[in-house]
Amino acid sequence: MTATISPQELAEIRSAGKQFELLDVRTPVEFREIHVDFAHNVPLDRLDAQTLMADRNGSAREPVYVICRSGSRGKQACEKLAAAGLTVVNVEGGTLAWEAAGLPVVRGQKAISLERQVRIVAGFLVLVGAVLAIAVHPYFAGLSAFIGAGLMFAGITDTCGMAMLLTKMPWNQIGGKSAGSDVHLSGESGQPRDI
Repeated sequence: MTATISPQELAEIRSAGKQFELLDVRTPVEFREIHVDFAHNVPLDRLDAQTLMADRNGSAREPVYVICRSGSRGKQACEKLAAAGLTVVNVEGGTLAWEAAGLPVVRGQKAISLERQVRIVAGFLVLVGAVLAIAVHPYFAGLSAFIGAGLMFAGITDTCGMAMLLTKMPWNQIGGKSAGSDVHLSGESGQPRDI
């Protein structure tokens, strides 16, 4: 089971002067829109436990704190890092809970969240499948059924293939550059570099 911490508890640890890493595993565009003021952006699809261990000089004892939008991707990242032997803690409720608690955030350019993008694309594909089934041929109902099955699978497994594909789209990157490729986890500012 993944260890968790509330945003308030993490803020108290930070206020006490303790140094630690907070990884934000959302897409670069989501991170740019709003993020915890000291978080580093390392998107989930580019999160590499071995690189993280190397940046930490092989230290697995000090916990790595992980945050996303609402906690789901953070949990997935924690499972991935824990499997590699790192001590990890997921921030309960993610950036939404952090912001709701009135804790400091950095705001940037507005973006459509990955969750909303999935709903838009899934809804569009179901609608297209239904319209084509009525207007062209009943076999097109299979598209709607496929998307429905995919959404059920995503809900049951907490893994969404469509979201994984959408994270790679150009509108979810910043400046056409792949985030995470040049991000270093050390540094005073807590801001991602080269993103």
